[in-house]
Amino acid sequence: MKTARKIALLALVMALAVSSIASAATVNVSADIATSTTWTAANTYNLTQQIYVLPGATLTIEPGTLVQSTTGVGGSLAVCQGAKIYVNGTATAPVIMTSTSDTLTSWHEGCNEWGNLTIMGDALISASHYGGSPVGSNTKLPTGLNVKQMEGLTAAYPGDPNVMYGGANDNDDSGSISYLSLRYGGKVVSLANELNGLSLGGIGRETDIHHVEIINNVDDGIEIWGGTVNLKYINIWNIGDDSFDADEGWRGKAQFGLIVQGYSTDASQGSGVGDNIFETDGAEDSDAQPITTSTIYNFTMIGQPIDGDGATTWRDNAHVQYRNCIIMDCGEKVVRFDNVDGDGANGYGYNGTLPWASCWTTPYTYTETVNAGAPGTVGDPAVLYTVQTSGMLCEITDTVFYQNADYTEADARGVRNAANNNVTATLLPIQGYTRGGLVVKGGKNMLPVTSINPCAANDAVSSVASAPADGFFTPAPFRGGFSATNNWLAGWTAVDAYGMTDTSMNTAAPAATVAMTASVSFQTVAGTTYSVEESSDMVNWSPIATIVGDGTVMSITDLAGFDAAKFYRVINL
Repeated sequence: MKTARKIALLALVMALAVSSIASAATVNVSADIATSTTWTAANTYNLTQQIYVLPGATLTIEPGTLVQSTTGVGGSLAVCQGAKIYVNGTATAPVIMTSTSDTLTSWHEGCNEWGNLTIMGDALISASHYGGSPVGSNTKLPTGLNVKQMEGLTAAYPGDPNVMYGGANDNDDSGSISYLSLRYGGKVVSLANELNGLSLGGIGRETDIHHVEIINNVDDGIEIWGGTVNLKYINIWNIGDDSFDADEGWRGKAQFGLIVQGYSTDASQGSGVGDNIFETDGAEDSDAQPITTSTIYNFTMIGQPIDGDGATTWRDNAHVQYRNCIIMDCGEKVVRFDNVDGDGANGYGYNGTLPWASCWTTPYTYTETVNAGAPGTVGDPAVLYTVQTSGMLCEITDTVFYQNADYTEADARGVRNAANNNVTATLLPIQGYTRGGLVVKGGKNMLPVTSINPCAANDAVSSVASAPADGFFTPAPFRGGFSATNNWLAGWTAVDAYGMTDTSMNTAAPAATVAMTASVSFQTVAGTTYSVEESSDMVNWSPIATIVGDGTVMSITDLAGFDAAKFYRVINL
């Protein structure tokens, strides 16, 4: 007999059986997806050209499914406005999108071997200008009418809606992505028109994205244009341009990430050799709204120590908060003030916007008055800018710096002042990594990371503060993307499959327990940090507490706010 909802404790699991993927039958995908379709692990899906998931259709990809494109053919996948994608990978059976040159077991130098995954949504974007010229009828005032053609896609005719993104719905839902590995992609369409590993245009906050990997892409790893999408557990390696790029007014959150700078192929910096780790652009033009206003917690950023570019690069009125991070081995500036992005915008301080220096001393409650929407409209600043809830508009706090080349601009902005709780460390803040020998790629001296144990060590093991329990962020009391005891790259990433990461320190998650009573307990491991998450439907989960294990049995029912009518799960961080 079915009873009322009770308690479910779920645990993370690991390990992927590559052999089950290798034995799948091949299905050539040569036509756009016009009706709802499911891809299963029983087949390998070979993209023979640019494939669109058309408006009204849903593409569901089951755990363990392999999506490929023959190297050099340029197959790619794009999800249109009004369509949805559900990538349902798991920690034991990820979804992999790659080229036929990928052995699935060993790394090779390469990129531009197929296309990418592009998703286009209906959330607000700025995009009033590009290259210094107006874009169609788009305005600097946030009316919800701005739309733009997605970079890397080719319109079938002027105004082709299948390649457009942007709209008025910040709560837009394009589906969900979990445990997805994107490898060796980034088709080059033309100069400055290349596909990123994961392209997100105008994606709303109801779209769920977590546990996503991009490795060896020719252009950016992830690029976000506008919207309000949030991301969690992101692994980005060997990107040929910027690892994480935001533009046109992204107003989302990100937490738990690893970015390792390197190269994907022997080409110029920005087209095969890594450029900036984070590149944040505010709006096009700089006085347009919305502007990028975001908060990023718990990222580990590992640069190139000789010829790397900026760790955090700032342009065109972007407002970003970096908290509880690790920034190490950056061969250039920790804070790089570019001011403008080369696309014709006018930088900080333009037309009454805040000057660069003021952004670091102005509280998060401030919103620009120029081109602001009226109260009660879609462009109302009180509605647009809700991500930042404390601190200054621009800041780096509670972060470990290690072996970085240039703190000039960071110090000018007071980043290493005592009040920011940052540490300039002398001891390695992760548990270990190995670099290969010096290679020259694109004229740049590169020391590739060949293996890593990214779990926290020394000054990164504990932080002064942690993220708020706001329904998305997890209060994780450490710096960087990993606790001292759990390497979440295990099982689902190429980095793990290629033997490039050490998961031997992982402690077991609490054993799965299902009970039809209001009392559920789990065994903790001393020193391990656990996140307790709550759900009403076992689909959407919100963190409600962080527990540090002491080796005893702990009970969910002891937590404040426990509700016997809801589901709960415990995940070790």
